[in-house]
Amino acid sequence: MTAFKNMSKEALAETKKNLQAEYDAYKAKNLSLNMARGIPSKAQLELSMGLLDSVNSSTDLTGINGADYRNYGILDGIPEAKKLFADLFNVTTDQIIVGGNSSLTLMFDTISSAMAHGLLGSTPWASLPEVKFLCPVPGYDRHFGITEYFGIQMIPVEMDENGPDMDFIENAVANDPYIKGIWCVPKYSNPAGITYSDEVVRRFANLKPAAKDFRIFWDNAYCIHHLFNDDVQLLDILEECRKAGNPNMVYMYFSTSKITFPGAGLAGMASSKENIDAIKKRMIVQSIGPDKINQLRHMKFLKNLDGLLEQMKKHADIIRPKFEVVDKTLTEGFGDSGIATWSKPNGGYFVSLNVEEGCAKRTVQLCKEAGVTLTNAGATYPYGKDPKDSNIRIAPTSPTVEELTEAMKILTVSAKLAAVEKLLG
Repeated sequence: MTAFKNMSKEALAETKKNLQAEYDAYKAKNLSLNMARGIPSKAQLELSMGLLDSVNSSTDLTGINGADYRNYGILDGIPEAKKLFADLFNVTTDQIIVGGNSSLTLMFDTISSAMAHGLLGSTPWASLPEVKFLCPVPGYDRHFGITEYFGIQMIPVEMDENGPDMDFIENAVANDPYIKGIWCVPKYSNPAGITYSDEVVRRFANLKPAAKDFRIFWDNAYCIHHLFNDDVQLLDILEECRKAGNPNMVYMYFSTSKITFPGAGLAGMASSKENIDAIKKRMIVQSIGPDKINQLRHMKFLKNLDGLLEQMKKHADIIRPKFEVVDKTLTEGFGDSGIATWSKPNGGYFVSLNVEEGCAKRTVQLCKEAGVTLTNAGATYPYGKDPKDSNIRIAPTSPTVEELTEAMKILTVSAKLAAVEKLLG
């Protein structure tokens, strides 16, 4: 295939005619395929059905601390669950909070508390003339939604294969006291699948912010979501911050949403003991405790860190072929057209596709009209505005391999058709 930009107008017109016929044939199938969110497939959900039977009427619901888990109390999570996540993140249990289903709720709650009451005695953010957040792009739309909800100004930060632009970040936080935080998905990032390099993590830990209440929101959602055996190691940000004399600068979040059931999992956070103690003081007013029986149910099912990692190997076996389908179909579909690049992640839940500049929205529209729903173009940027209109997030986990193959063919045809339309002007 000749690169589209090297084609004559006549050749482009003929290519458009052929692509339109191919697209119309797909459209006539009246398909309905949804790849808008990173949703575990039914086969993945089946992996955790034993969790529902792990606690029953004959189970001893007394914890290792002697507490009756049917009753009130234990705000920060049962000790069994805290130990599991402390083992995973190499921290002590007094640095862990385990809560309900949603890590996003914990992130929202942290921002809300900072806005209303400040962090560790600092001025409440809502009392300041402005508050800003750094946002590595492409990034996670729900992160951006939280900061936009609170009226926090978002500043995009470009990413490369090592992580965010640290020169930009170091300069920005050192010179602007109104920059209060940064969103990070440090391992198998959403959507590009990047794992931050050791140098990037160390530079984060050694930041010298003008704002003493600057915080790194380290959303470690995909830390054990490997697709292959070659796990890319992520340096321990909590330990690096401690060594750098910045122990309070990072909040790390995690969940079992894509490990057990997204609708009935566990979420939590890890940080310095000082940060955790401050959060627990708020929780005394805020809550009477999490669903401890669900936490116990998870521990009976997963048992320990080895059990957790074994569960993840089963997930990888299911979703690995889907990522291979995405790469194969994109490679064959785009050929030498020169209009697209995409990520080839070693883990996580997404593939980041960059189509011809100015064509992402049109591509997503064409896909929708042909029965394939994708995440809105622009969603991976603050305020939904991709300045190049080129990035599309592909979420391949939910469809079957057969459905995914069909959807990816429609996506490639749509992207090529959008590019030819643009080139023809």
